[in-house]
Amino acid sequence: MTKPLRLGIAGLGTVGAGVVKIVRQKSELLAARAGRPIEIVAVSARSRDKDRGVNLSDYAWEDDPVALAKRDDVDVFVELMGGSEGSAKDATEAALALGKDVVTANKALLAHHGQALALAAEDKGAVIRFEAAVAGGIPVIKTLLEGLAGNEMTRVMGVMNGTCNYILTRMQATGQGYNALFEEASALGYLEADPNLDVGGIDAGHKLAILSSIAFGTQVNFDGVQLQGIGEITLEDINQAADMGYRIKLLGVARMTARGLEQRMTPCLVPDTSPLGQLEGGTNMVVLEGDQVEQVVLRGPGAGEGPTASAVMGDVMDIARGIRPAIFGRPAHELVAATVATSSAPAPYYLRFSLLDKPGALAKVATALGNAGVSIDRMRQYGHADTSAPVLIVTHKSAHADLQAALAAMDALDVIVGKPVALRIEDV
Repeated sequence: MTKPLRLGIAGLGTVGAGVVKIVRQKSELLAARAGRPIEIVAVSARSRDKDRGVNLSDYAWEDDPVALAKRDDVDVFVELMGGSEGSAKDATEAALALGKDVVTANKALLAHHGQALALAAEDKGAVIRFEAAVAGGIPVIKTLLEGLAGNEMTRVMGVMNGTCNYILTRMQATGQGYNALFEEASALGYLEADPNLDVGGIDAGHKLAILSSIAFGTQVNFDGVQLQGIGEITLEDINQAADMGYRIKLLGVARMTARGLEQRMTPCLVPDTSPLGQLEGGTNMVVLEGDQVEQVVLRGPGAGEGPTASAVMGDVMDIARGIRPAIFGRPAHELVAATVATSSAPAPYYLRFSLLDKPGALAKVATALGNAGVSIDRMRQYGHADTSAPVLIVTHKSAHADLQAALAAMDALDVIVGKPVALRIEDV
């Protein structure tokens, strides 16, 4: 009989329990597809007594995930604990030191330590697979590593945090503000224990850094990701952007430019008729652009027990079949430390500000923009509120430095109330 592939699973939360369910319920299907049985031999978690909705009595229990990683009867260490430091990192390093393959859903671990872990794995002839770390059930890692391997990638972008997309789309659908929808998302269990990981763009930034490494042959560099969360997006922005034919998304964009690797995870406007503009609720979408395929759009559930456990099992099945691609698409020692692009490519921008009802006020704004090299494409002015009125401007493509100079000049004017809002418009 073909030797089974033996798994040790560390972390029995939503995803870990989902993996156990798949292995228990679909053992014959998995064996038929992999050409060998898939077995769980041992598990580890913080508590033995918690009811996880699945029978664990058939498996050995290890209180220490490092001990689990070192077991002689574990072929593949499945790390589902999370976190960039501590037990997750220690146990992963222990498994790799013994030449064991690793499957993980831990985006933070890879974003912060991906290069070192890849080098450690290759030194021992092991692999790390991490489909579940990016966009849940969407097979974006496999698509980049395999399906699009013949392409020179030109841009990677997408909505990679379902919680943020849920909040932004619900703001438009319900007319409620950010704070109310933040509380709704929290009540539904959509937010991380530290909500800033979601709404601050950190979670999605981890994912973008991983995709950038594969797409552009660079070492993972989360520190090079420009981050801005959605906390300052108002219902006014949502509605007025919609009035101009756009929707606001927390959008990740990565591209290699003459200035270096550009990585941004920031609120952007996208056309409401585009695939990204039509994305609703907690769904994720990743857009991959290459020189041969032009554009590939992948859409699906970005989190949850079933989708994420499915991604974990896809990696396990590849290891069982002997499919062992380079961890980030090419040998780790060949990955370059990319220069961080200090400025982004020119783009049109959405500007919103409140203008005092004074003669010549708008002319002052136009002059400030023009002096900075920023030209106006479209403009709308709305009804007055007391002594001021909201004004929207969509600019022609402008360099980021020119836009910042224009905003600084606008701040100095005596005709604008409060601080202008500026959001990039991404061409999709």
